[in-house]
Amino acid sequence: MLPPYAELLGITLADAADPTLLLMPSADTLLGRPGYLHGGAIGGLLEMAAIVALRCALAEDGGGQIKPINVTVDYMRGGREKPTFAQGSVTRLGGRVANVEATAWQDDADKPIAAARMNYLIVRP
Repeated sequence: MLPPYAELLGITLADAADPTLLLMPSADTLLGRPGYLHGGAIGGLLEMAAIVALRCALAEDGGGQIKPINVTVDYMRGGREKPTFAQGSVTRLGGRVANVEATAWQDDADKPIAAARMNYLIVRP
């Protein structure tokens, strides 16, 4: 269920029991300044978490294709050179538009390193 871009970032499912919880392991290819993740890698992880959450919600609601409308990412603290988790949640699933939020963290889910809000156009079958 992960998009192909997730493979490039090394993203996997963190917990088989929860298909919306993702893990991006630390890798030299994901670093920006020394010791810190590149913002683009964090943004990519957030986008993957949002897509996975939306695909899960759509699977329960009759399916459909998605197209991004907009993405807003808030960076809250530097992501260190360690495994990073992310989880998305659908805040509204309409007939044509979905609103999704995603959060990324490292050691403590209550201390996110970044969060995103995304809107997607839904093309129903």
